[in-house]
Formats: sequence, structure tokens, C-alpha cells
Amino acid sequence: MNDWQIIEELADIKADLPRFEQALAQLAGQLGLDLGKREADHISLRCHQNTTAERWKTGFLRCGELLSEKLINGRPVCLFRLKQPVEAAGWSFTLIELPWPGAKRYPHEGWEHIEIVLPGDPATLNARAVALLSDAGLAKPGISIKTSSPAGDGERLPNPTLAVTDGTVTIKFHPWPLDAIINSEQDAGTQ
Repeated sequence: MNDWQIIEELADIKADLPRFEQALAQLAGQLGLDLGKREADHISLRCHQNTTAERWKTGFLRCGELLSEKLINGRPVCLFRLKQPVEAAGWSFTLIELPWPGAKRYPHEGWEHIEIVLPGDPATLNARAVALLSDAGLAKPGISIKTSSPAGDGERLPNPTLAVTDGTVTIKFHPWPLDAIINSEQDAGTQ
């Protein structure tokens, strides 16, 4: 079975996609960010319960390949490559990130963020990402920015992230496509 949209365990996230696309377009509009000019390499979910994460994992295993499963910032995160992409906001995502619940409680279970690749020096990621966003948009009530450096065992590439959120959906920026991060992990294993 290839099509994620007909997998019973994933019916709730299929139904959630229009909400996510609308919220993402609204956030991008507020920030003055033209999503059509950017490369987004994956889409991510959020959930409150381990049972939801396990159900989604079971569903994704029926329509894709598990590329990675590791602890990142203290919680399991799975990365899947789907045979049929998730079509969202003008992109075709074959890479899906599924984190297990952490300490933070999200307002909604379902699609939560996209990650945009801004190739270049990781040390300048924040400045390059903020330069794409309007000052007026960043100053709007409810908009917040967070920087982090998530890392999994064996990752050899620095992968800083700048996240901009309105509390409903998030747009994240990072310097490397996930395929490059995965390849760095595999290279580390052969050393």
C-alpha cells in the first residue's frame, strides 16, 4: 500500500491537512514570507500522547520507509520517506518527521511545521532567515522566535534551527536538507 491518504491510522492527519495549509499561509502572510520561493524539505507532526505517535508510526510504516529513529533532545523522533508525497502548500513532501510527545504541550494534534532549507554557513542562519521576514510581521502579538541546535547521535553536520511560530503552526529554517544530515550520520558510522 503506497498512498498514505488511505491508511486508517493516518485518517486524522489527512483530515487535518487543509487546516494546516490555511494556518501556514496565514503565518507566512503575516511574516511577509513568500513560501513559493523557498525549498521546504520536510513536514512535521505534533501529538500529546505516545499512543497517537505509535499509531501514526504504524500507519507510516505501511506506506513508507523508516529512515531514522533516534533520541533528539530527549525524545524519540522518527523520520519517514513516503512512497506517495504529502501535498501541502505547493510542495510535495516525501520526508515526514514524527516526534513523540515532549514536555511542551501543543494546542493541536496534527501537522505542526515545515522546515525550509537555507543553504549556507550555519553560523549565519539566523541572520539569513530573519532577513526574509518583515519587521512588522515579527513584531505582531503572538509571534515568537526560537533558536535551537537539535542533534542526534552520530550527526556530523551542525544543524542550527530558527523557528517562527504563532502558537498554531511553525516555520523553521535550517542550513541542511535532512538527507544531508542522514548521510552525515551514516558517514559517522563508517568511521
